[in-house]
Amino acid sequence: MLCACWRLPTLAEVSTSGGPVAKNPGFTPRAAVRRCGRRPVHANASRHSALSYEHAGKIEAQLTAEVADLLAKAEAADQADVPDGVSGLACSASQFASRPSIPDELARREARLAKLAEARAKIEARAKERFERERAEHQAKLAERAAKAEATGKTPRGRPPQPPVEGPLPSDQINLTDEASRIMPMAGGGFEQCYNAQAVVAAGSLLVVAIDVVQAANDKQQLEPMVEKLKAPPEELGKPETFLADNGYFSAANVTACEAGNIAPLIATGRQAHHPSLAERFAAAPAAPSDPTPVQAMAHRLKTPEGKKLYGLRKQVPEPVFGIIKSALGFRQFLLRGLDRVRGEWSLVTMAWNLKRMFVLCPSG
Repeated sequence: MLCACWRLPTLAEVSTSGGPVAKNPGFTPRAAVRRCGRRPVHANASRHSALSYEHAGKIEAQLTAEVADLLAKAEAADQADVPDGVSGLACSASQFASRPSIPDELARREARLAKLAEARAKIEARAKERFERERAEHQAKLAERAAKAEATGKTPRGRPPQPPVEGPLPSDQINLTDEASRIMPMAGGGFEQCYNAQAVVAAGSLLVVAIDVVQAANDKQQLEPMVEKLKAPPEELGKPETFLADNGYFSAANVTACEAGNIAPLIATGRQAHHPSLAERFAAAPAAPSDPTPVQAMAHRLKTPEGKKLYGLRKQVPEPVFGIIKSALGFRQFLLRGLDRVRGEWSLVTMAWNLKRMFVLCPSG
């Protein structure tokens, strides 16, 4: 019966439906979100197919010079009234047979120049969008700095924020195989052509209740869209109470977004040290701050025994889901290309995981 719903544009709605399994006593309306183990999913494209803006300009200049050289040879051949040849105006029949014709070489280079111009135009469009976004962020930082100086009467410490650079950078890239994919850092070091797969996992049932695939390697902008998706979950799934996320998702705006959605955020404000001492592990919770900001209130809750216990679930809730998807289901790379198609493929993968969990959670018979 599910086959009627297996259309890529609507898979996100199908794969996140809880169905009768959500009524299982093992399900609790608490969610944890993180990206795919800090390891973006490989795209169906090689990083060696990526073309930088600077290198595209060098190739374009080389091809333009070759076109001019070929046109000069063609003009010389016309004046000598001999068949077209790339080199020399006179040659034997055997030599001429092994040499390409000038019209073919011109057409090949003009086609490559057109592709390069298209690639450079797309990089320039991306750079323009990035500049507008960074300029808005820069203006917001300047306004915040000015407000702080006015409130305290002192110049804020630290260097003022630097304005963004307009135009494409020499290192800006586009992939010629899958232009929607992006170069992203890998956990083990190095960079690969990837997409950033996101998922919200419910504690208790380990069902995936919200998904997305994005092009940004940074997770700070990914939490608020997930909170929006959790505002109207299926009735059987209940209302999420707490949102767990690692420090890659931390920002004051994300904390505010969770509270606006009536979800208590528990987002790490920094990297936690491994193997804390016994005194640190069982230290008493500090006194609650008076009139705290949302970030201060959340930071205090993370230091309480209840907050530590809840945040500890982050490691045992999403990690098994992504680990089993990779190791047991064998999903380590997208097969489709393009952002919309990749999102549909990720919907299929998470749907397969949810079906496996339903089989386990639903009582036999």
